[in-house]
Amino acid sequence: MEKVLQSFSYTKYPDSSELDPDDAWLLNEAREVTEHAYAPYSHFQVGAVIKLVNGEIVAGTNQENASFPVGICAERVALSAAASLYPGIPILTIAISYRNLDGQSTHPISPCGICRQTLTEYQLRFGHPIRLILAGLSGEVYVIDDAEDLLPLTFSVTDMK
Repeated sequence: MEKVLQSFSYTKYPDSSELDPDDAWLLNEAREVTEHAYAPYSHFQVGAVIKLVNGEIVAGTNQENASFPVGICAERVALSAAASLYPGIPILTIAISYRNLDGQSTHPISPCGICRQTLTEYQLRFGHPIRLILAGLSGEVYVIDDAEDLLPLTFSVTDMK
C-alpha cells in the first residue's frame, strides 16, 4: 500500500490593489458583470470574465430558471461563449467574482464541480493552462496558475481510450 498526498499552491493577496494591473482590470470586470446575472432564486450572482491568448475578452453570468437549481454557471456561460465566438483560441485567464444579495461578498469562491470539469476539459483540449483569479466584491484574492489543480484525479478523454 502507498499513501499519496496531492496538494497545490496558489497566491493569496489581501485585496485586489496588489494584483498586476491586467489581472486587477479583469477582476474588476468580473465584479461588475455580476450585476447582469439572473439569479432570482439563489440571490447569488456570479460573474466570469475570460481573457483569451489573442487578447479578446468574453464575459458570462449565472442563469437560473424556475426549475431551480437547474441553470448554468457563469464559468460555463463564459466558456461556451468563448468557444463559440473564438473557436480554437486558448484561454489565458478567467476571473470569477460574485455578489451575494443575502449576505457578504468578501472572500473568494471556487468553481463548482461541473465547472471544474469543464475548465479542465477546455484546458486539455487546447493544451494551455488556464489561470484563475477568484474573489468576492472585496477582500482576499486567490490566483491559481492551473485550472487542473482544482480537480485532482481528473476524468478526461484519455481515460476513454
